[in-house]
Amino acid sequence: MSDFFGTILYPLEWAVAWIMVTAHDLLTTLGLPSDGGLTWVLSIVALVLVIRTALIPLFVRQIKASRQMQIIQPELKKVQDKYKGKTDPASREAMTKETMELYKSSKTNPFASCLPILLQMPIFFALFRVLNGIRTGNPVGVFDQAKVEEAQAARIFGSQLSATFLDPTGAGTYVLAALLVIIMSASQFYVQRMLMTKNMSQAALDSPFFKQQKMLLYILPVVFAVSGVAFPIGVLIYWCVTNLYSAVQQSIVIRSLPAPGSPAEKELEARRLKKAERKSARTGKPVHEILGRPEPKAVEPVAPVVRQQPKRKPKSKRKTTSGPA
Repeated sequence: MSDFFGTILYPLEWAVAWIMVTAHDLLTTLGLPSDGGLTWVLSIVALVLVIRTALIPLFVRQIKASRQMQIIQPELKKVQDKYKGKTDPASREAMTKETMELYKSSKTNPFASCLPILLQMPIFFALFRVLNGIRTGNPVGVFDQAKVEEAQAARIFGSQLSATFLDPTGAGTYVLAALLVIIMSASQFYVQRMLMTKNMSQAALDSPFFKQQKMLLYILPVVFAVSGVAFPIGVLIYWCVTNLYSAVQQSIVIRSLPAPGSPAEKELEARRLKKAERKSARTGKPVHEILGRPEPKAVEPVAPVVRQQPKRKPKSKRKTTSGPA
């Protein structure tokens, strides 16, 4: 089974090794030491940049899918309310069918938001095997024996890049590995929480899909923290840099292209209005023209209703009532 898994991963291992070695050679050409820990760390950073740049089309698809999910939330809620309280198999099947038809008609895939992280997992395993090869002295692709020996000699804060918390090469490895695991888990939590608190409408927050995402918000960092003690230092650096890249990329997208009805959209609208008001004060041009919107209709003032007091009739016109004779 391991041989089969290794056969599938080998092309990715070769690609990961090629990117790291190419970046390493470029950095040494610029004057950094060939066996320096910083040189190999920057090679891992270069790997992150290349991988994340290659995944930009998928990230754009993820953002579009997320926005579309926000738009169809009212329709999804109608379907859910329609079958609320019905637990019989026929009703559950009908609800699933209508939900899938809604996804199909709106060209929405609820799992598209998971694509970037799912596609990174094989890369993660490939990097894991490349760094493990450094520790065991097994070259991979262009990562030949000479490069393996240079990487083995490289140290970052006194620790080898291939060392793990469970298999340290020095006392400092415990501290460095533990710190990187904490940063990796915390940054993973921050990236997911930013998406959920800033770029989701109230309708999306009330949906069952959000409840599943909320569970992942707390489960994934715990999974990374528990499994992270077995990751090599280089892999931990890779994930920390990846999460930092994701946080910056996501902040830019949420700020400029927020989901409909989300707090980020309200903040964007407030910024646009403020900017238009400043430009209007400077140029004298109406705010609605600067924003490219139709002129707002003037609200006609409603005249106050004045209550008229009834007039007293003269005594001659008043009706007199006579008592019984």
